[in-house]
Amino acid sequence: MNHDRIHAQRPSHHADRWSVGTIESVDRRDGHCVVTVRPPDDDPVELVVTLAVRDLFLRRLDVDDGSPVGERVWYRQRGE
Repeated sequence: MNHDRIHAQRPSHHADRWSVGTIESVDRRDGHCVVTVRPPDDDPVELVVTLAVRDLFLRRLDVDDGSPVGERVWYRQRGE
């Protein structure tokens, strides 16, 4: 399975190829992590990443209350 990509901080490589959005939810589905992100002025996007990637980007977010909802992330959907 091809997975999407997500970063907690602005990527330094190929920055023009990444989109930015705000996390609306983080769920598990079929052994993968589904992160729903809302880009500015657009419909939500569902990103499918591995659980290892989920753990990595969540650790890198500066979250005070333990919830990543509302945090800004950078992402690339598979095939982009």
